[in-house]
Amino acid sequence: MNPMLNIAIRAARKAGNVVAKGYERRDEIQTLSKGTNDFVTNIDKAAESAIIEVIKKSYPDHTIIAEESGALEGKESDIQWIIDPLDGTTNFVKGLPHFSISIAIRVKGRTEVGVVYDPIRNELFTAIRGEGAKLNEMRLRIENKRELQGCVLATGFPFKKTALMPLQFAMMNSLTSDVADFRRTGSAALDLCYTAAGRVDGYFEMGVKAWDIAAGDLIAREAGCLVSDFNGGHSYLTAGHLVAAAPRLVKEILNKIQPCLNGEFKG
Repeated sequence: MNPMLNIAIRAARKAGNVVAKGYERRDEIQTLSKGTNDFVTNIDKAAESAIIEVIKKSYPDHTIIAEESGALEGKESDIQWIIDPLDGTTNFVKGLPHFSISIAIRVKGRTEVGVVYDPIRNELFTAIRGEGAKLNEMRLRIENKRELQGCVLATGFPFKKTALMPLQFAMMNSLTSDVADFRRTGSAALDLCYTAAGRVDGYFEMGVKAWDIAAGDLIAREAGCLVSDFNGGHSYLTAGHLVAAAPRLVKEILNKIQPCLNGEFKG
């Protein structure tokens, strides 16, 4: 096994234990607001500390970019661990059992390893660049769908940027003539993994951060998905908007949503 993947899995499982125990002891969850509809709990912070501890023990010089701690610069700035200790905090706070730990490793600007762990279902999604994606020990490969008719698409609402809500509904309205249904489950990392696993046929969202999607992006691509920003480019980790699906479906989705953008996200 790739040694960095091994450490990422160990870190994700350790954080998963923290999250699962916190989920069972709901009266001990402490929630703070970071901004509009944006929350952090003591469990997010404890899970992040657990991940950082595991990484630092094996790779003390690597750089870590974490949702709650920010950038922890190491001597080796070319290797970055991008972590979200609890993707789906709102679900966690509400007692809805759908959230994950996301860890990506980028080397010289390219994602090499991705791990997304759902501690409630004990589902571990992993990928190494060029070596495919797995759910636990099962290899993932998407169905190469070509038409939107009958497809189920995952999405997320830009609840931290409420001014974008009309655009969200315009895009969904444009897609409704073709797609069968939408899923909005509250974890971008799992939406990408579920696309990779064929549980949904595609995924699109705006207003996401790199730590939400970096690991899931690699898992989806290694399962055969095309991932692009709303302009059909590759800047989604910085731009914060993306589409993931079989290549022909991405083209179909973009054809539906791009006329809605009205100058948003151009460039």
